[in-house]
Amino acid sequence: MSLSSIVSPEVEISLKRQRARATISSLLISILAIVLLGIILALIAIRGLSFSTPDVVTYKASSPEDNQLEERKISPTVQRKPSSPSSSMAKVIAANVASPVAIPVPEVEVPVESVDFGNGDDFGAGWGSGGGGGGGGGTTFFGQKSSAERIAFVIDYSASMRQNDRVGIMKKELAKSLGKLAPGTDYQMIFFAGPVWVAGNKISDPRAKGESTITDGAGKKYRWETSGGAHGWKPKGLRQRAEWLKIPTGKGLIGNQRTEAVDEGQNNLKQSQKIVKETELVWGTRWKYALEMALDMEPAPEVIYFMTDGSTGSEAGSVAKSIGNKAKRSGTQVNCIAMMEPRAHEAMKDLCKRTGGKFTVVEKNGKRVDVPIK
Repeated sequence: MSLSSIVSPEVEISLKRQRARATISSLLISILAIVLLGIILALIAIRGLSFSTPDVVTYKASSPEDNQLEERKISPTVQRKPSSPSSSMAKVIAANVASPVAIPVPEVEVPVESVDFGNGDDFGAGWGSGGGGGGGGGTTFFGQKSSAERIAFVIDYSASMRQNDRVGIMKKELAKSLGKLAPGTDYQMIFFAGPVWVAGNKISDPRAKGESTITDGAGKKYRWETSGGAHGWKPKGLRQRAEWLKIPTGKGLIGNQRTEAVDEGQNNLKQSQKIVKETELVWGTRWKYALEMALDMEPAPEVIYFMTDGSTGSEAGSVAKSIGNKAKRSGTQVNCIAMMEPRAHEAMKDLCKRTGGKFTVVEKNGKRVDVPIK
């Protein structure tokens, strides 16, 4: 017997209804589950679409620099062959560019032409061996060495210099000192007896004992007169001023500028040595105005070489004091050389003491004696 035959129709209808509700409920639950799953998947998909672009960091290794050394070029200066082994030597180094790399640069020694004139006892041969190097300045005079860059020679050309060949000793030493002047030095020579003049000026009458006229290179005239005696000379009217002569180093100049400057310095020295040889002796002796002319130069000398063979009379002590004090104020050192004249010693020694200078005595046999300054 089957189950349907046992169940009544009402029960069967109820069962069908239950099955229908269960089917519908299952269907709804399945749909809801599918919808929920779809929503979840959609949220996941939408979230995956929003992303930020990450920063990309790159590193580039520095490529090794190609360090190439730039060749330094030496600019040689062609000079004529020196005429004497006593030629002064000038060192010239020229580089086109500066390099941060240390490169040894050879030293190029360029001889400066020697100038020969005169012979025998007057000048010897050539200009000497140079002094002080390039750009520093300096020379020596009667053994007194100086590294100054502005040097004035105040030199006695009085007639008494003929005795015991004082003039020969002086000219030889002065020419030698000029030859040792270093590149970078300014210099001048001031000659005196009774009158005072810049070396190279013309004197109307060297033997005159009353009046004298000095004519400079520009034709200007300066008159001197004496009120009486060899020590009474003084200027009459306009007083002369001395200007510096230069010995350039050539540094900072190029091409023709450098050549012209160096040539000018050599010409100055050549002409100065010629003047030393040819200048005549003049009557009279007075220190005051010669030393004042040197101190009035602009700028003032760093060193004055003062050489005389005679006293300046009763005013020697007062001149030493006044000139010494003036030189000290201008920062000038006065080095004194007494040429075979004991009467000048005390005043010259005082002048050296006041200015921090050196004092040398030249004796009759030509021997030099350095006198301590106390």
